[in-house]
Amino acid sequence: MQPSFHIGPHPIPHPVVLAPMAGITDLPFRTLCRKLGAGYTVSEMVAGNPKLINTRKSSLRLRHDGDESLRAVQIVGWDPQSMAEAARINADQGAGVIDINMGCPAKKVCSKAAGSALLKDEALVERILNAVVKAVDVPVTLKIRTGWDANQRNGVTIARIAEQAGIQALAVHGRTRACAFKGLAEYDTIAQIKAAIYIPVMANGDISSPEKAKEVLEHTAVDGIMVGRSALGNPWVFRAITHYLKTGTQLPPPALHEVKDVVLGHLQSLYDFYGDPLGPRIARKHMGWYVEKHKGGSTFRKAFNQLETATQQLASAQEFFEQLIEGEVMAA
Repeated sequence: MQPSFHIGPHPIPHPVVLAPMAGITDLPFRTLCRKLGAGYTVSEMVAGNPKLINTRKSSLRLRHDGDESLRAVQIVGWDPQSMAEAARINADQGAGVIDINMGCPAKKVCSKAAGSALLKDEALVERILNAVVKAVDVPVTLKIRTGWDANQRNGVTIARIAEQAGIQALAVHGRTRACAFKGLAEYDTIAQIKAAIYIPVMANGDISSPEKAKEVLEHTAVDGIMVGRSALGNPWVFRAITHYLKTGTQLPPPALHEVKDVVLGHLQSLYDFYGDPLGPRIARKHMGWYVEKHKGGSTFRKAFNQLETATQQLASAQEFFEQLIEGEVMAA
């Protein structure tokens, strides 16, 4: 199969990739999404301050044990030299790609002049990108928004700075920092960015269906589609989009038997990865996403969230899906 695009020397086999999301794109979720069709995944963002890399939170986010895929680690920060040092440390520990976060709109990130807050300071953006690219031998990528606000939609300028600095690929969320996640994503600016530079560009924002993915690809001429929130509770979205882009036909939704197996497998991987009591706590949010559209999902979620152990959660989840399957058979 011909690669969809390359990040430096690394071929990306499918144009549909998983967006990095703090608190979500841990090793278990990245592994699951790749299994279900994501062509590329990026870790949760970790601090660009080397002093914070050895914290428990960062150490969990940087775990790649058993992961033989291309390892991409996202760093966030505002100081060029600290970011460069963090990039070096991660590359030395096996990261095949360093991704820089200039897209996160969270107040706790932007209040420290990091994430999408950096888009206000183009000179600082240039210093950070130059420092990180020069610090490592692996490809460096960048994730941005279209600008700070509607009056400073400077995505094209930032993209040109990035390409000049040696950034190997760019992901663009179709909202400004001021938008956060409100309103609809716009893709005209992403199209302008793609037309202005030669490195691969991935479009991100509100891509929740195969039809929407195709529409965005055609409108922007980007190289890849980056899916974030639409994958929550629906990791099959990567398989569905990839199939539609290749064939023009829709895959049927996953059968309940497969849903049950995937959910139970994901839960077990969370328990194995985090241990007690963190594994069951993190499992609660994923289970909420998995069941929210199923009959009785809201009631089940409330009961599931009261369960403290992995054994209790697995038994409860299995019973819920077996009841759904039995109801489907009875209705046939």
